[in-house]
Amino acid sequence: MTRQLAFDLPHRTARGREDFFVSGANAAALAGLDGWRDWPEGRMLLIGPEGAGKTHLAHVWADASGARIIAAASLPGQDLPALAEGRALVVEDADRIGGASAAEDALFHLYNIAAAGRVALLITARGPVPGWGLRLPDLQSRMQSMAQLALQPPDDALLAAVLVKLFADRQLAVPASLIPYLLARMERSLAGARALVAALDHGALAAGGAITQKLAKRVLGGE
Repeated sequence: MTRQLAFDLPHRTARGREDFFVSGANAAALAGLDGWRDWPEGRMLLIGPEGAGKTHLAHVWADASGARIIAAASLPGQDLPALAEGRALVVEDADRIGGASAAEDALFHLYNIAAAGRVALLITARGPVPGWGLRLPDLQSRMQSMAQLALQPPDDALLAAVLVKLFADRQLAVPASLIPYLLARMERSLAGARALVAALDHGALAAGGAITQKLAKRVLGGE
């Protein structure tokens, strides 16, 4: 059989509030973000494993609050007062800067600037502060003082909705029966769902066909 070359074509990632599926795994975190005007001292830490939906929630909150979004690793060299000029700010992936002195210093100063200016601050990370490997004691103490929201491991309802969304983001039509088939066999994480959909898309492009249960079985290692 003639096989086609598979290209990693860009696809649209939907991150609006209407695209965020609420389940028992994330309802508490979403409610906490909705109540951002009542956050203790105007600051909140959102934690959850890789691919749990932190970035999507950060964009939902940014839309609601008018926040700017920046990665913690990108803070060195930035005009920190300018970043905090608005009423709200998101700093993503703060746990990835542990041991990077310039980034730790920048986040420490940005935190203080936001506090002084009464800027609402949302910081995201994959886990609790003690596991970040921070070397700046003052930064660690400030991070640990923050109120915290946590995303729970995804349940079946959330995983099913995420699979449907990921296929839609790539403009892929799949039979409804494929979703429960995948749920019963896939890695139980949102990161796993993302990787699986990407692999199915790539496999279908390479074979020049549709995404079917037979293809899914092969991608999942069943053949």
